[in-house]
Amino acid sequence: MADEPREEQQQQEGAAADETAGADWAAAMGEQEEAPAAGATPDFDELGEGVTAADMHNLDFLLDIPLEVTVELGRTTMLINNILQLTQGSVVELDKAAADMVEIYVNQKLLGKGEVIVVNDRFGVRITEIISQADRIKNMG
Repeated sequence: MADEPREEQQQQEGAAADETAGADWAAAMGEQEEAPAAGATPDFDELGEGVTAADMHNLDFLLDIPLEVTVELGRTTMLINNILQLTQGSVVELDKAAADMVEIYVNQKLLGKGEVIVVNDRFGVRITEIISQADRIKNMG
């Protein structure tokens, strides 16, 4: 029972830290000059001229579907013998330089490229290039 006030204090401190981290990420994202307005509706012009309000309502259910976002820092190929020799503290050299762009994948499909940023000791990615719709369609096959 004596631990209950301490646990409550730790929860409050954790919540305060989360709020601070969230504010820092918001500030980092706010630095983007061409960021779309918050809550902006996606542009569905490519769907055709006959899109009605009812059609838009039917598309709303798609907005809550979770997607897997992966950022690839680099790759390498190693022999099984070399992998078995890895220990804590081993360094694995990747095929990219530190200043190179990283690839951003959504559900294993290339979406674009970006640069790694660090905010409060946490990694993030600033999207600098989104591949064209034609290239995305080519990559789907």
